[in-house]
Formats: sequence, structure tokens, C-alpha cells
Amino acid sequence: MNDQWSGVRLGLPSKGPLGESTLALLDQAGMKVVKPSLRQYVASVPTLPGLTVLFQRPGDLVTSVREGSLDFCITGLDVYAEQISAQDPVIPIHAGLGYGHCTLNLIVPEMLQNINSCADLAAWQQSLERPLRVATKFPNVTRAFLQERSLQNFELIHAEGTLEIAPTIGSADLIADLVSSGNTLRENHLKRLADGQILASQACLIANKNNLKNKPEALRMARQILEFIVAYLRASECVSVFVNMRGESPESIAELMFTQPLLSGLQGPTISPVIAPSRPEKWFAAHLVVRKARLSEVIGELRQIGGSGVVVSPVSYIFEEEPLEYRQMIARLEEEA
Repeated sequence: MNDQWSGVRLGLPSKGPLGESTLALLDQAGMKVVKPSLRQYVASVPTLPGLTVLFQRPGDLVTSVREGSLDFCITGLDVYAEQISAQDPVIPIHAGLGYGHCTLNLIVPEMLQNINSCADLAAWQQSLERPLRVATKFPNVTRAFLQERSLQNFELIHAEGTLEIAPTIGSADLIADLVSSGNTLRENHLKRLADGQILASQACLIANKNNLKNKPEALRMARQILEFIVAYLRASECVSVFVNMRGESPESIAELMFTQPLLSGLQGPTISPVIAPSRPEKWFAAHLVVRKARLSEVIGELRQIGGSGVVVSPVSYIFEEEPLEYRQMIARLEEEA
């Protein structure tokens, strides 16, 4: 990689759904990537001065991080698992960015009605009296998976392009391939083995641990990136709820709310008086942050204890004292020092 790009370097997928979703995540998390031109492979993040963004293919990104020419990159866990060995100076610093979900599976033709598990596969292999032929783009993780399940007599066929056709044309007995929706399998009359999931993948953020140890600016940037990503991802699962309630004091309102299982918020509700000159009763406004998936239940619990005028707003970020992922990264660097 060209040494003219100084400072800290973040690699991103250059195209495809993973690349588009990555740019969307960074934008929503307050780290919008700005390209001078759509055709350029170098960009910047105005909110992160000193960071240079470079675009590459997902597989090349892992290689660049391994070699140290990139400090970080965002790629798929499937690519990371396939390319990285225990000796490589590469560590995941956020293993679940929440998009790019897929699984790597062992897949056989539907016509093999009696082959539904790895045990069935092993029995079938013995009857063939030859190595089982497995076409895949992920030979390393596929080999390890097969060996862990006592499938020793197999031949891995490295394939580029479409794998689904391999069993039909006879170049392989089965395939190990990525599956997202499963539509392609159904259209090609293929099926997954019940216990044949090799790994579950999604987008992840990985780093060169030597760079983190030896470049203070890279370590500082890692913390900034994790701060924004973690705060955004946590907030994306939550909403902010405001509700008016009658009561004698903030404490009495809090006690009433604590009788309901979902009204605790992050660390308890914030309660303040409502100034209403024409009302003889005492009114208070309670604020809490709750999980978006439980909102309808929260509304029901608030109504049950007399809440009214409920207002719900999105949450942009939820910052903790320090991201768990950052603490885990530091602990790992200290262990391997």
C-alpha cells in the first residue's frame, strides 16, 4: 500500500452489499465517509481527523491488516476466519456490527433424501470407497469442521464463481457455501445439513494488534471508533419514553414504576415535577430509555399505573463510561504483551 497515506488507516469493502451497509453504519454512527470522487479509493472521515479510509476487496482487507499496512478494517467474520491463523497479529475488536448476516453451511442436493446430517454424510462417504468431494471457497474452515466431525477421507475442491452447479455437473458431491435467505438453495434443489453449519458470519471490525501496541494514535483512534459504533448500536435498539403521572413525590412515582418489570430504564427513571398552575393535583414527568422491541409492553405497563401523554423519541447514542469492547481489546493486548 502507498506510504503517502500517513496517520491511521481504516480499510472498507470497496463495493457490494457489505460495502454499502458499512458506509450506512458509519454515517448513522456519526462517522460519515467522504470521498472526493466516487471512483477514488481513498476517503476521509471529517469527524475523525487523522484517519484515512481506503477501499479494497474484503479478502484483500484482511491481508492488509495482517501485513500492517492497514490498522483496522471492516469485513465479514467468514473472511476473517478463513484467512487468519493463531500466529497472525490480527484481532477482532468488534465481532458483531449487526449487518451482513449469513452462515457457512454444508449443502447437498435434495435428491439425496437420506443425507441430512454429518453422520449420514460419513456413512455415505464409506459407501463411495473414494474421497468425498467438497467444493468451497472456504477450504481452511471447511477442513477444520469436517475433521472435527471425524470426516477424514475428503477432497476439497477450490472453486471461484457459482458453487451451486458443482453437484449437478458432477464436479463435487456437496458444497460448503454461504447462505443468507436460502432462496438460491431452493431454486437449485439443494439443502443444508441439519448439523452442517460451519460458522455464522456478520460484519466485524478487526485490527492489527502490533499497530495498536506501537502506534499510540492507532490505539486512540480504536477507542474513538468503538465509542461511536457501540453507542450507536446500543441506541439503535432503544427508544426514549416520556410520560406524565399523578403522585405525591418523585419517590412515590418511582416506587409505582418499579412494580412493573419493564419500567426501570437503564439505571432507573428520571422524574421531575410538571408545572401546571390550573391543576390541583401534583403531576410529574418520568423519563426512561427502554428497548424498542418491548415498547408496546412498556406502554401497557405505563397505562396500568396511570401514565398518560406518553411521548416516544428515537435515541441517537448511548455512551457508557467505557465501551466493553474497548476494555476487552486492552485486556487482550496486555495478555499478549
